[in-house]
Amino acid sequence: MVKKPDTNKARLKRHKRVRSKISGTAERPRLNVFRSNTNIYAQVIDDVNGVTLASASSLDKEITVNGGNKEAAKEVGKLVAQRAADKGITEVVFDRGGYVYHGRVKELAEGAREGGLKF
Repeated sequence: MVKKPDTNKARLKRHKRVRSKISGTAERPRLNVFRSNTNIYAQVIDDVNGVTLASASSLDKEITVNGGNKEAAKEVGKLVAQRAADKGITEVVFDRGGYVYHGRVKELAEGAREGGLKF
């Protein structure tokens, strides 16, 4: 019998390892990414106070393209950068959430950089 590896369990293990080293502060919050099969989500989080400062996802009304592709990820990155800038946030720590920095995660990061976030 062939056992299929649990990829989400491995991702959570990587995410936990990265989170032990990365933490967001009020001055430099954490830009967290969650990627599902159909959508992509981003949050700017202050871990010290435990609050989400800004968020965006491909489900938002401003995003017009399909949620599961790279174009939507780039739009989400720009949108979360704009919402963070409205709150006065310019520098963040990028948390890829255990995902490989490739494809939709990379496009979201590039969109956030184009939107004005520095990381």
